Amino acid sequence: MTVNIILASASPRRKALLQDIGLKFKVIPSDIDENIENKPFSYKLIENIALEKVMDVSKKVTDPAIIIGSDTVVEINNQILGKPKNDQDAFNMLKMLAGKTHKVVSAIVVYDTETKKTIKDSVTSEVTFREITDEEIWNYVKTGEPADKAGAYAIQGKAAIFVKNINGCYSNIVGISLFKTAEILEKFGVNIL
Repeated sequence: MTVNIILASASPRRKALLQDIGLKFKVIPSDIDENIENKPFSYKLIENIALEKVMDVSKKVTDPAIIIGSDTVVEINNQILGKPKNDQDAFNMLKMLAGKTHKVVSAIVVYDTETKKTIKDSVTSEVTFREITDEEIWNYVKTGEPADKAGAYAIQGKAAIFVKNINGCYSNIVGISLFKTAEILEKFGVNIL
């Protein structure tokens, strides 16, 4: 039996991660506004955004499908850092993260359009940045890499030089936890291997 799997995300990082483990899927991005900055952090908040993405995409499909939705945020001092609005915003975020440990939290929601079965979960990883000079931050911002990334950095890119320590799931920091996604998909009868 072939299962129709859909990723409800336009993130090239999520797409690449899921392709790396051999998952066969289609991409249908959701039209949900992800702006949750200035709201206090909660797992429920990001899980609900991931659920909204899944439900939005479910309205766009006619054939039975299993839809995967995700939302990733950077959290420090109970504050959510989303995607930066501009270069100054990116600088401010990176300045806040410099020399400190922050959390990267990804919510994952999997939904079966036929049975309406829904599983929501989250994965948290901790990332510690070394001290970073203002000049280094501006040089990084000028690369353009921070533009569409939660917390204004890509751990799999040039920002790797800022990372002193990681505690937790690496793929979660990049965009989606592969172990958690595989674990949830198994509950829908989808085995990766």
